Amino acid sequence: MNLIPNDPYAQDTHIDAWEKLKQFTDARIAIGRAGCSIPTKAMLEFQLAHAQARDAVYQELDTETLQHKLQSIGLDSLLVQSQAQDKQEYLKRPDFGRLLNEESQQTLHNFNYGKANQYDVCIVIGDGLSALAIEENALAFIHSLKSQIEYEQWSLAPVVIATGSRVALGDEVAERLNTKMLVMLIGERPGLSSPDSMGIYYTWQAKSGCLDSKRNCISNVRPAGLSIPIATQRLMNLMRQSNKLGYSGVNLKDEHEIEQVESSTHLKRLF
Repeated sequence: MNLIPNDPYAQDTHIDAWEKLKQFTDARIAIGRAGCSIPTKAMLEFQLAHAQARDAVYQELDTETLQHKLQSIGLDSLLVQSQAQDKQEYLKRPDFGRLLNEESQQTLHNFNYGKANQYDVCIVIGDGLSALAIEENALAFIHSLKSQIEYEQWSLAPVVIATGSRVALGDEVAERLNTKMLVMLIGERPGLSSPDSMGIYYTWQAKSGCLDSKRNCISNVRPAGLSIPIATQRLMNLMRQSNKLGYSGVNLKDEHEIEQVESSTHLKRLF
């Protein structure tokens, strides 16, 4: 005698009515269902995305390879470290990630000692919360930006590679290198479909203790997000306006029209 009603769920996966919308977003919509649960494929994809996000946070930036690649496109670089001594401390103490350690302070002091000239632009590469994002996007973006900086005849400081870094670490670097315009590239907090997202923070005359309201942010730079050509256009427009007006941040609006960029213009990996 069967005491439990025998009401089996249909074996076929239910197709969601929003299925067609999936082509427009990486968000988890229209995943369907199998009985009263989500399909096994969707569950496995979620678990994979979660693992990729965790790996992005804990991955260490390959600074040696990054320096070699910068050298191959004619750019000198300096390596610095925040006061966070390891990844665990970096995650638990965000304040440590905003300050250079003593050795790095000395490195920048020695480099800039006796130099009266002011650089126009300083690019800081920070691992942030996704070293993967930097390794996947930073070199292609810098290569694109470099040609625009040369066109404007702006002087460029050596690229600074910062490990254990938060956004504000770039302020101290720019101040110590006596730079007018700071471009901070940093790995953004990974989402469950975007472990490779890079953020760009632009600041005019950045100094230690600079408020977030003084920055302009361009986010989600990656192949599946904002393309490198368009990100370069947006940043250069901000930099040109800032150079004329003498400020950046909430008062500096990005109102220019993006030039048409063909979908195939996504820069291929250069290295």
